[in-house]
Amino acid sequence: MGYCTDLTDKQWQVIENLLDDKNRKRKHSLRSIFNGIFYLVKTGCQWRMLPCDFAPWNTVYYYYRKWRNNGFIEKVHEALRDMVRRQSGKDKSPSLGLIDSRSVKTSRNGGESRGIDGGKKTKGRKQHIITDTLGLILVVVIHAANIHDSKGAIDVISKLKGRFPRLRKIVADGGYRGELIENVKKTFGWVLEIVLRPNAAKKFTVLPKRWIVERTFSWFESFRRLSKDYEVLPQTSQTMIYLTMIQIMLNRIK
Repeated sequence: MGYCTDLTDKQWQVIENLLDDKNRKRKHSLRSIFNGIFYLVKTGCQWRMLPCDFAPWNTVYYYYRKWRNNGFIEKVHEALRDMVRRQSGKDKSPSLGLIDSRSVKTSRNGGESRGIDGGKKTKGRKQHIITDTLGLILVVVIHAANIHDSKGAIDVISKLKGRFPRLRKIVADGGYRGELIENVKKTFGWVLEIVLRPNAAKKFTVLPKRWIVERTFSWFESFRRLSKDYEVLPQTSQTMIYLTMIQIMLNRIK
C-alpha cells in the first residue's frame, strides 16, 4: 500500500544522489526510511504509531536522529533549495531576504526554550525564519516565545553570514524597528528595510514582499507535525521545518 507522502522514483533519485553510503546493504531500504519520516511530518503521528508499511519505527527514528545530528537533513534542504532557485532562473545566492516569526504552542511534554508571547498570548516557542523571494527558507531558528523579534533577530540574521554573497537587503515588519537596523548595517553590511502597514488600512492589506514570508508560514499548516511544537529539543523543531520544506521543494522539481 502506498501513501501520498511516498517519494516518487524521480524524487528518490534526487535524494539518493546526496547520500554518501547509499550502496551499503541494509535490511530496510533508505527510501522506506525517508517515506516513514515524511509520513510522520505530514500526518503528525507519533513515532511509535508509524504504520507497518514502513520500516520499524525505531529504525526510522534511528536514521532520523542520525541525519539530524550529522547535518544531512539540512544538506538535502540546501541542495533542493539551490535546485529550485536555478529551475526558476535565479542565482543560488539571493540578493533579498525576508524575515518574520510566529509563536506556536508547545505540548505538555514541555522541553527546552519555552516562554510566553505576551502579544499573542501564546506559551511556547517562536519559529524565526528568513526566506528568499520564492518563499524558500534560508535559515530557521527556534527560540522561546517571550523573546521579542528585534532581540531574537540578530541570532537569526547572523546565521546568514558568509553563506549568501549576493545578499544585500532584508525586509521586515514593524516589530524589527529600533537599534537592530543600525546593528545589522554595522555588523553585516546589509540593509534592514521596514515595511509598515498603512495607517489608513482598516482591513487586511497585502504588503509588498512581506506577504512572501507570511505565505511560507501558511504552507506549514498543511503539515500536522508543525500544528504545535511537540518536540523536546529546539533542534528537533528546526529539523521538522527543514523536512517540511524538503517535501514542498521535492514537489516543485521538474
